[in-house]
Amino acid sequence: MVAENRRIIVARAELALTQKDLAKAVGVSRQTIVSIEKGGGNPSLELCKKICKTLNKSLGYLFGEE
Repeated sequence: MVAENRRIIVARAELALTQKDLAKAVGVSRQTIVSIEKGGGNPSLELCKKICKTLNKSLGYLFGEE
């Protein structure tokens, strides 16, 4: 079982963004954001970069081991 990505959840909450808000900002469905937050799926590097830019966090922090 893949661990959920708490860093994305927290970063999104810090900006008062809903899953729907984040999805719209990066051009995907809310279900895609749900899947990523749950640790599922395999988001593209481009999508990961968009999420990082929107949440103002580094790629290493949100998706790595920083």
